[in-house]
Amino acid sequence: MRVANPVAVAHPHINTTNFISTSPCLFNATMITRRYDSLNGGFPDFFSFQTTFDIARLRTHGIGQSLDNLRGSILMVLAMLLFAIEDMFIKQMSGAIPVGQIMVILSLGGVIAFGIVAKIREPGGLFDQYFHPAVVGRNLCDAFGTIGFLTALALTPISTASAILQATPLWVTIGAAIFFGETVGWRRWTATLVGLFGVLLIIRPGMEGFDANALFAVMAVIGLGSRDLFTRRLPRNISTIKVSVYAFITLIPAGIMMHLIQGDPIAVPNGPNTLRMIAAILIGIGAYYAIVAATRIGDLSLVSPFRYSRLVFALIIGVVAFGERPDALTLIGAAIIIAAGLYTLWRESRLNRHKPAL
Repeated sequence: MRVANPVAVAHPHINTTNFISTSPCLFNATMITRRYDSLNGGFPDFFSFQTTFDIARLRTHGIGQSLDNLRGSILMVLAMLLFAIEDMFIKQMSGAIPVGQIMVILSLGGVIAFGIVAKIREPGGLFDQYFHPAVVGRNLCDAFGTIGFLTALALTPISTASAILQATPLWVTIGAAIFFGETVGWRRWTATLVGLFGVLLIIRPGMEGFDANALFAVMAVIGLGSRDLFTRRLPRNISTIKVSVYAFITLIPAGIMMHLIQGDPIAVPNGPNTLRMIAAILIGIGAYYAIVAATRIGDLSLVSPFRYSRLVFALIIGVVAFGERPDALTLIGAAIIIAAGLYTLWRESRLNRHKPAL
């Protein structure tokens, strides 16, 4: 006879399955899904010593989880710093190299790096699920959003583009309610509308400071948010590395098409821009691994809010590297977006904790 392990019921281990998606800067991880598995089966009837051991293990696990959350939070902040630095290099190169060409080169770097890893880690066929409807939809939305953000980086202040991009989770909330029928209460709807008001403060349509190029950042929010919605529909047997390779491969023809539409000649990078390109690829890969580690080590409800640190780094880089001086409305709008996003994350995690176990 075997009885249920009370520790397994009260405190299941968490195994993370990550569907990593490329960022507007081609290396960001955005949508994470988690699988909750119970502890190993149970234990025999004679379990007095086992019960004492399990209680001690539970206490140790609590301390260990706190340390894991701390490490996960630090890794998330590090990843956001690296992504912001990658943004800086892309913006610096965009003055001399067409955005479509930058997109193609960075995507090739991603395909090579993650393709090698996939070849080592994936025993089966790499492209057997490339044309799955959810994968196709995700890749198309990713390309749409990436084109929007890279264009916004090239044409608008980095602080403006990064601030608007923080509204992506709000678009995910809207899309989940409209397309997936997810229940969204009045509190989250209110937070979403308040966040969108923050976006309007930054863009300022119809006002003197309106810059139509900022709409490319809105394009990025729609594309990347929709990408995250498709990520929720990916089959669970598609690995992280496959999703990453698929996305990078799709970005290559998207970048070529963008380059042809722009009609710019192919630019040969000079010495400094060659170094920037190499640095952007390497830093992007480092950021990718940092965010994967962060989401695997820490609890999502505690780690995810640190994604907003990217805007802080973008503001600092904008001032130091590009001489930007964000005005009061931009800063107020950014603060509203972050506050609305954090509330939405908090509310969603609170609701998930109270859902009955299936």
